Amino acid sequence: MFNPYTVILIMAVVGFFLGLLTFIAGIVILLFRPSNSDVKALITQSTALAQKGIAEDVAGLVGHVSSLLESLNQLVKTTSGVGILLVILGVLLMAGSSLLALQVFRFNEVTLP
Repeated sequence: MFNPYTVILIMAVVGFFLGLLTFIAGIVILLFRPSNSDVKALITQSTALAQKGIAEDVAGLVGHVSSLLESLNQLVKTTSGVGILLVILGVLLMAGSSLLALQVFRFNEVTLP
């Protein structure tokens, strides 16, 4: 029922759809990353808190707020990196699966009478 070429072709189709899902997940992460309203609100409030700490001469508060702002910056960078990684991985999976399917079709044309 299943010959080796059919199994490889099924693997190529499954790999292509997994690559497509990975690509779509990466695009969704890049479009809806947490740099939207939540992070902007946190940054605004942290900046106001830092200014209050400077005005009242509270050095510890300013230090903690600056580390919070740095953490938020890293969060945005990390989320973008994950999205880009998923997009690249999806494209590689789709390309690899397509090449595998093309090789199966070429080999079948050569060996078939």
